[in-house]
Amino acid sequence: MKLEALKGIGLLYVGTPYSKYAAGIDAAFQDAAKVAAKLLRAGLKVYSPIAHTHPVALYGEIDPLDLSVWLPFDATMMAKSNALVVAMMQGWEASSGIRHEMEEFVLAGKPVFFLNVETLEVDPLSGEERESILIAARARKAAA
Repeated sequence: MKLEALKGIGLLYVGTPYSKYAAGIDAAFQDAAKVAAKLLRAGLKVYSPIAHTHPVALYGEIDPLDLSVWLPFDATMMAKSNALVVAMMQGWEASSGIRHEMEEFVLAGKPVFFLNVETLEVDPLSGEERESILIAARARKAAA
């Protein structure tokens, strides 16, 4: 489906790989910023935790990998966002951060979409995938 289909959704949270990105976290930031820019140019309202907070970490002398700092902030931004767009960049499938974001959006009953970063085509999370993520998320929360 085309990006235009996401225009009426509101604020989109853009999930991208970061801590284990093959080219490093600086390249992850640059690539996330490029994806966010493409979406903004397409008329979408986006928040990218990597594009928006990586420079804060660097210039504010905050450990960019300190989850005690970033997870509470990210939780607030996920709650404010209307949908998750997962940028299918290299390594996205193995990203624990993206997995966490997908679980949070599914638990909240919010839509999740997959973005091909080259073609800018988007596909919604299937019902089967949603159910699988929901089961895993509930089990993880129960074990915590």
